[in-house]
Amino acid sequence: MHIEPQNFAKTASRPALLAAVAFALGTAGCAHKPTPAAVQPVAQAVEQPAIPPTVAAPAPIIEQQALDRLQAMSDKLAAAKAFTYRSRSTVEIPAKTGQFLTHFVESELALERPNKLRSNVAGDLPHFQFYYDGTDVSALDLQKNLYATAKAPGTIDEMLPFVMEKASIDFPAADFLMSNPYAELTKGLTHAIVVGQAKVNGVPCDHFAFMGAASNWEVWIDANSLPRRLAATYKSVTNFPRFQVEFLDWNLKPKLVPSQFVFKKPQTAKEIEFGSRSEISPQ
Repeated sequence: MHIEPQNFAKTASRPALLAAVAFALGTAGCAHKPTPAAVQPVAQAVEQPAIPPTVAAPAPIIEQQALDRLQAMSDKLAAAKAFTYRSRSTVEIPAKTGQFLTHFVESELALERPNKLRSNVAGDLPHFQFYYDGTDVSALDLQKNLYATAKAPGTIDEMLPFVMEKASIDFPAADFLMSNPYAELTKGLTHAIVVGQAKVNGVPCDHFAFMGAASNWEVWIDANSLPRRLAATYKSVTNFPRFQVEFLDWNLKPKLVPSQFVFKKPQTAKEIEFGSRSEISPQ
């Protein structure tokens, strides 16, 4: 999966904008270590514990049913010319003490291929809106009354990496938004297994688990080949932070109009440079 550990060195010092639209995890306090207690002298006769042998990584396990269902889900999303959904998310973000704190976020997302996207994020993190109309990307922090706009690449596939690099805006389900989700989801894949059946908010689903170099992740897919839950663990990051997204109210044939994706700045809002991390922090 193309879920990569974000820059965990910045989050503790600024709010993180997150959602099924924006999650830019970070780690400022992760390197914190408790002050060691005074060292007591140890008698030379005390035998030191043996160093445990290195445990070899498990051999790759690929179950075809897991890949087939992932392919069907990806094809369903890729074939949709437009879609909308709501999501509920949890994300772990480090405090200045190094402890990871759990934040709860709700968002709404609308997408129209190949080049329109809008998201509204609320919850524990600042109320934030994101717009992409095929030409410009815009971000609005409603609490601070700040906004930023920049010229953007011409497709969603190009725009998502652009805003992540430019402004550290990341989408936890970015792979689902791409034109070829399966290609993104299977990058670096080493394991794919069928976990079994489960329910997500009362909806029967099949539960699958996958492993890659940087993250372990799971997806719950319903009978209509739509994802209902996504969970991931960043195993290459200290303390193994996790995030989880639950998807609700999928609509693959929404009635969308171009004006929904065009940013209209509030008259009193202050403009700042897109990507400025000192003021707007979409995450």
